[in-house]
Amino acid sequence: MASPSVAVDLDARQAFCLDLVRTAGTIARDGFVQRSEAQIAMKGPQDFLTETDAAVERHIKARLAEAFPEDGFLGEETGGVVVGEQIWVVDPIDGTANFARQIPHFCISVALVSGGETVLGAIYNPALDELYFARRGQGAARNGTPIWVASTTRPDAACVELGWSTRVPQHFYLDALTKILDDGANVRRAASGALALAYVADGRSDGYAELHMQPWDCLAGLLLVEEAGGVVAPFLAVDGLAKGGAVLAATPAIAEAMSISTGIPLVV
Repeated sequence: MASPSVAVDLDARQAFCLDLVRTAGTIARDGFVQRSEAQIAMKGPQDFLTETDAAVERHIKARLAEAFPEDGFLGEETGGVVVGEQIWVVDPIDGTANFARQIPHFCISVALVSGGETVLGAIYNPALDELYFARRGQGAARNGTPIWVASTTRPDAACVELGWSTRVPQHFYLDALTKILDDGANVRRAASGALALAYVADGRSDGYAELHMQPWDCLAGLLLVEEAGGVVAPFLAVDGLAKGGAVLAATPAIAEAMSISTGIPLVV
């Protein structure tokens, strides 16, 4: 059992996290409304960067440094050092390609890793004002209302999402896609892995898989799915914080089928 001091410490971080993503969301929403072509750059093939990404990460990083200077930080845009007992892992805008094209399907993702496990996770879509939050052992919620994964029991009744990354050769994705379709599932891609995971937690999708994700894209979402009653493949246990790795999250009844189709194991 955690000591009282640790419990109070996590309570403070939870309250801070919820406020943090909303203030960061104000910056993101303003950037979305005022977006211009001059604000968009490319980091690589299909890898977009906007001025808003940088502005949001600066805001989050500065507030964390002021509130919890002893905590570590790992962000998509400015990096960080994966050391310390507690590390905040941040994606300032996940779904930047959507953001850049005025599609309101993007989010801010913030996770707290403590003692080698994700203990807090927040995903906020400021365009729709939907805030997903989970604390380990205390369930998951959207805008304060508890959520659960869908009750789908068969792959041929499932609607799942499959992510894509240039880090993995295309034929692996095409093979996984073919197998999922052969199982009878509907497959879509909405270009935000963090929101895709939140949607699994919320019962809006039955599963999500991506053959390689970075920790800032998935840690908050994986916690949401776990706390909403879903099944997730190991990530931190296989050195995902340092190296990234494969991600699988699904309703319990279709998790095994998704694992077989994608080749992502459900156990270490």
